[in-house]
Amino acid sequence: MTKVSLTYDGFQHATALQEERENARGKTVATDCPYTGKGEEFSPLELTGTGVAGCCLISMGTLAMRREIDISGTRLDVELAWTKKMDRIGSIDFTFYMAKNYSDKERMMLERAADACPIKHSFHPDTKITVQFIYPK
Repeated sequence: MTKVSLTYDGFQHATALQEERENARGKTVATDCPYTGKGEEFSPLELTGTGVAGCCLISMGTLAMRREIDISGTRLDVELAWTKKMDRIGSIDFTFYMAKNYSDKERMMLERAADACPIKHSFHPDTKITVQFIYPK
């Protein structure tokens, strides 16, 4: 289990504090509303995208370390959109820009590892999720 504490700072702005533990030093991240706040920090929607994208890349990285595959420089762009009613996330589009042109076997393993991210599978069943992997020529 993990714990994060958030404090509402006023003016549609909040600060999150990571729980102190062995390897974590209690880092902070700020968030605010892009519509009614200042829009200076990551929005809650952007932080959701950051979390799921980080999970996918870390899942790939775990496999890559075990298999001695270098994925350094791989980038993942994630776009999230609300439903028309703006009551939940309606779609998530993942575009992976792979650092190298891996073998077919490595591609299959890396793509499966990205899909294994448990956060990616935690969204509402009606959320449309698309995934694209782009490899250099």
